Amino acid sequence: MHAIVPFDARDPKTRLDDLLVREERRSFAQEMLQDVLETLAAVDLHPEVLSTAPVDCAYPVRVDERPLTVAVNSAFEKHCPVVVVMADLALLTPGACERLLAPEADVVIAPGLGGGTNALVVRHPEFQVDYHGVSFRDHQEQARACDAALTTVDSFRLGVDVDTVGDLLEVLVHTDRRAADWLRDAGISSQVVDGKPTVTRE
Repeated sequence: MHAIVPFDARDPKTRLDDLLVREERRSFAQEMLQDVLETLAAVDLHPEVLSTAPVDCAYPVRVDERPLTVAVNSAFEKHCPVVVVMADLALLTPGACERLLAPEADVVIAPGLGGGTNALVVRHPEFQVDYHGVSFRDHQEQARACDAALTTVDSFRLGVDVDTVGDLLEVLVHTDRRAADWLRDAGISSQVVDGKPTVTRE
């Protein structure tokens, strides 16, 4: 099955500005992207990066500078069924991917924290994405509107997308791949401060 991985190659992860400068954010984002792509390939998916700008990558890359919703819906015109997985799911594992793919519903949604949508399986030709606002709720409504059979996958590893400095703790604790190695090489580590785990940088 084809897999689409949206990626902001221009100015990714701006909410990490307190810890990482722009070039570091770009580099870290590319390491997360690579982790996601390798994980998808490990379960026999065929990933394609849907990027806002050219990116150096061993997998196919399609550049589309339009907003995320428009770009993904345009990609649906060429691929159905299709999987959409966000590029910042640094905790993703083959097992989590298999859980996402297991249901036979027309639309399978893996929600993220804060009401977002971190991953989708779309088997219904009329389904369209809408990543504005509370997209998890919007995607549920869209599936019902086109009479698509719908199910939700509740998964920690699919649910954590890396946006904030606090999210880096999850990467350091729960993974040991490219993204985690990049953080450690940059002097970023998990520490216990006043009895609470936190992220610090040397």
